[in-house]
Amino acid sequence: MDYTKIEKEIEALKDRNKRVEIDKKWEKSLTRILFIAGTTYIIATIWLYFIKENNIFLKAVIPTGGYILSTLSIPILKKIWIKATSKSL
Repeated sequence: MDYTKIEKEIEALKDRNKRVEIDKKWEKSLTRILFIAGTTYIIATIWLYFIKENNIFLKAVIPTGGYILSTLSIPILKKIWIKATSKSL
């Protein structure tokens, strides 16, 4: 058995696991959520301006609020889905 090869594979797996954990943290991070919400608000405001809507700043809150609500509801939905799915396994 080649122990150095096994050790290298284990280290590669550990490195991969670290990257996956960091990606998971990023997906749930407040920084990411606020960046996407801010970008959504800016894009919605620009679009509303170009189509000559009134109250553009207020109306741009609607898609931004929808995004924020979706980020809050997804963890709850995920728990329900995992519970329902794990019963069928």
